[in-house]
Amino acid sequence: MKAVVQDRYGSPDTLEFRDVELPAASGDEILVRVHAASINAYDWHIMRGDPYLARLTGLGVTAPRRKIRGRDFAGRVEAVGRDVRRFRPGDEVFGDLGAADGAFAEYVCVSEKLVEAKPADLTFEQAAAIPLAGHTALKGLRDIGRLQPGQHVLVNGASGGVGTFAVQIAKSLGAKVTAVCSTRNVELVASLGADHVIDYTTNDFTRNGTRYDLVFDLVGNHSLTWLRRACTPGGTIVLSGGGVFSGGSLVGPMWLMIRAKLMAPFVRERLLVLTTTVDREILVALRHLAESGGFTPVIDRTCSLDEVPDAVRYIETEHARAKVVITV
Repeated sequence: MKAVVQDRYGSPDTLEFRDVELPAASGDEILVRVHAASINAYDWHIMRGDPYLARLTGLGVTAPRRKIRGRDFAGRVEAVGRDVRRFRPGDEVFGDLGAADGAFAEYVCVSEKLVEAKPADLTFEQAAAIPLAGHTALKGLRDIGRLQPGQHVLVNGASGGVGTFAVQIAKSLGAKVTAVCSTRNVELVASLGADHVIDYTTNDFTRNGTRYDLVFDLVGNHSLTWLRRACTPGGTIVLSGGGVFSGGSLVGPMWLMIRAKLMAPFVRERLLVLTTTVDREILVALRHLAESGGFTPVIDRTCSLDEVPDAVRYIETEHARAKVVITV
């Protein structure tokens, strides 16, 4: 089968489109014919081995342990292992491979625990856009942030892959939403249901005097001191990711998260760092939300499997609008 393979850390030029062995399903695994995959900031971080400290968490110190990039996918079940109970060949599914990676390929072999039925009425491209970004948004707002109906939430980075889900999910949870984005994305974010949109090129939300019950920061471009000033007394700040590639670093956006964990016991605000491990219950919740109209995936552009290097380059160096999806 064809796949996007990486033998060493580096730029998108290290990603090669070549033939690899077709995997076989065994045990509780299913073999999925990939129809679409999506790119996340996670993918270029792994590609670069950036920040360097992350290499010590199991990614591989001198080269990526997993050779095929990509974690979000949607497709059709091709074959199942003997212990599989939930799926059969022909079923349409979507899922998140997590740290296993491997979605930028014609086929993936994955435990049925990491897969859910594709949301009805969504295309494979739309379904592939959901897993990691949707998971981050839902967990950050509902589970970690404990967002309640009527509360006021600010989403910093509202036009990105996670942000476009976060605006819609926050509205579906009954919250009032203020979204922060650049000038070119104001109209898009407003169309997603945001009650207020702040153009960060002309207005700094940490300095305008408004306070929010929950600040969901997806960018990492403000200090904790300033984020706290945008929070109501005893409010919540949830940190998730952020940053663009700038030549490699030891800790990168992890430094803001490390500081938050160190500071959390000593401040009245809830300072929380969001981590996303694959959770089928979240995939189930996202399917239900999509099917009930809680959100519609927003796709910036689509490209073919052999165009993945250029697509990743676009994601890591520019402010991509919403999701970039690979059609396989």
